[in-house]
Amino acid sequence: MFIDLAIIGAGPYGLSIAAHLRKAGLSFRIFGCPMQSWRERMPKGMHLKSEGFASCLYDPDGAFPLSRFCRERNLPYAEVGLPTPLETFVAYGLEFQKRYVPMLEEADVIMVRRAGEGFELETATSQSILARRVIVATGLSHFARLPEDLAGLPRGLATHSSDHHDLTRFEGMRVAMIGAGASALDLAALLHEAGAHVEVVARASRIAFHTLMAEPRPLWERIRNPRSGLGIGWRSRLATDAPLLFHFMPQEFRMRVVRTHLGPAPGWFIRSRVEGRVPMHVGTEVESASVNGGKVHLQLRNKERCGTELVADHVIAATGYSVSVSKLPFLHDSLRYGIQCVENAPVLSTNFQTSLPGLYMVGVASANSFGPLVRFAYGAGFTARRITAHLVSTARASGFARTRAARTGVTSD
Repeated sequence: MFIDLAIIGAGPYGLSIAAHLRKAGLSFRIFGCPMQSWRERMPKGMHLKSEGFASCLYDPDGAFPLSRFCRERNLPYAEVGLPTPLETFVAYGLEFQKRYVPMLEEADVIMVRRAGEGFELETATSQSILARRVIVATGLSHFARLPEDLAGLPRGLATHSSDHHDLTRFEGMRVAMIGAGASALDLAALLHEAGAHVEVVARASRIAFHTLMAEPRPLWERIRNPRSGLGIGWRSRLATDAPLLFHFMPQEFRMRVVRTHLGPAPGWFIRSRVEGRVPMHVGTEVESASVNGGKVHLQLRNKERCGTELVADHVIAATGYSVSVSKLPFLHDSLRYGIQCVENAPVLSTNFQTSLPGLYMVGVASANSFGPLVRFAYGAGFTARRITAHLVSTARASGFARTRAARTGVTSD
């Protein structure tokens, strides 16, 4: 028997959507381990780059923001200017799940395939569920990107930044960190403090740390550079306030904005923990990587074409994520290769629906359709409201059709 809806994923997006659907009275099931990526794929000791007011999950009444959780637990909190510890955000997400999504089923979905006019889901616990609609809210975990030069190295010597939660195993080791963004510098600081000998290699000519904007700001400054959940400036404000307008922009424009706006800059608070403490090879690229004597030998070259070698016990690539539907292992091939994509990212309707009716994708997978907003937890609010309104409308239309069919004896497609 078909259920109406299944949600795959229990991070900020999946939980926020479920909270809204529950309030709307819609029937659904949600699968996943709550806040799993945050609990297992982010390094201990990390702080969120988003400001406090932009680091929330979203219930339909706005009754349980991060500020309330911190007040109830007597934890430090500020709307802006005080970085939120990862441990606080995870604890908040788990409490949100207990209060608003108690029906969460902590089972991994390992396969989704077509089944008639809906979908069949198979879980790791051997459950088989039939659903008319499916929302994929699995976040970043499947989209980690390793540079080609490093992808061929043994797994024990080269990994992605998302592979590391507990850094204590690197004590005393020489680690090469590839990247210039938040993940790279956060990990570099934490590794240094954990007793590792870490060096950063970055193609960028400088590390573009964010600047702390003091509050309150003068009126003229607030008009010239308004604050948003994504940062300071009109471009970020438009990204948060007009994701539907973004959806209607030309494809080339949307792709360019997603690639270039709000790059992976480190937070202002990490600067003092790395400058003068962690060697940084800026304006430098990895030309090749090889293994010799159980160590990784990186051949580096800077913009002056001067070469040098960096030898490390381990290489960590903090080289970001690349959305690709083909990387979602739980989708059957008929779905993975049947979804219309542009540059491997799904083409979505204004209601987050893919080209396959009944299959929806949210979070970072929807960025090429809705802009930078949905690459961050802050976008979960817009997404939950939008997709819930759509599903409520669809449910009403279906209910009307079923009532009409019952009265007239005439069915509709």
